[in-house]
Amino acid sequence: MRRLRTAFLVLPLLLVVGTGDAGAEPKADPSADGAGSDRHPSSWIYQLSGYEDDGLEALTAAPHDAAVIDLARDGGDDYFTADEITALKDSGKTVYAYFTMGSIETYRPEHPAVAAHDLVLNRWGDWPDEYFVEYWDQRWWDLVMRPRLDQAMAAGFDGVYLDVPNAYEEIDLALVPGETRESLAQKMVDLIIAVDAYAGGSLAVLPQNSPELREYPGYLDAIDGIGIEELFFLNADEPCAEDWCGENLANTRAIRDAGKLVLAVDYASEPANIAAACARYDDEGFAGAVAGVDLDAIYAPCP
Repeated sequence: MRRLRTAFLVLPLLLVVGTGDAGAEPKADPSADGAGSDRHPSSWIYQLSGYEDDGLEALTAAPHDAAVIDLARDGGDDYFTADEITALKDSGKTVYAYFTMGSIETYRPEHPAVAAHDLVLNRWGDWPDEYFVEYWDQRWWDLVMRPRLDQAMAAGFDGVYLDVPNAYEEIDLALVPGETRESLAQKMVDLIIAVDAYAGGSLAVLPQNSPELREYPGYLDAIDGIGIEELFFLNADEPCAEDWCGENLANTRAIRDAGKLVLAVDYASEPANIAAACARYDDEGFAGAVAGVDLDAIYAPCP
């Protein structure tokens, strides 16, 4: 992954929703009592579809300390209710709402409006139903980000788990004249800061991946932790030996050392690889999960 550094820019979006006091105190250690999380989990369950009987009872019975689930049971607008989230939390889990911040899937209820406002950019090659978006546009905030944050707060989630901050690396620059990778990275950080400002301590903020963004001013103060995929095994069962694997691990360690929660997930099925990943999580002090890449089933926690 790239390691980028650039001057701090202020977007019109952030002038609307506010970024907080530049001299504000950093966020507290997630292992301490505080808004959005009352303890540091040692295991977590990551399930985005395939909910048994379209409910959360099976997840409630699972032994994990934390859960990341979609806002909606169907990926659409059939949102999990406050009663369902309360029951999941009452099982002892910290519960995070998953949604994307740098892309839109065609099956999401907001997609028609996002497309009508010409915010859709190039398709993500790895995911044929998913497109990158102009995430720095005020209309993206109004149509998608703010309503999803409102839904997460209304349902009683502890926090939000924000996928696709790596959009800044994947957007076709020909579609956004005048932008660079550095400017797009800064705008992604600005969006994360805006999410934290809007949540106002009611929701913990955990982006997924792109740990190199920690180098940008305001990023670490805005997040409570990070979700990180494929530190040790690529999908599936292939040891992560690329240069970017080491860079991601180094940046994730720095985020951990800043007192932030790390939810790490690797995709493996071989028992030896599962054991190896779990041992690495323990060594690193990460909350770890080894799952199937489809994230549609409950799996055993690391021992």
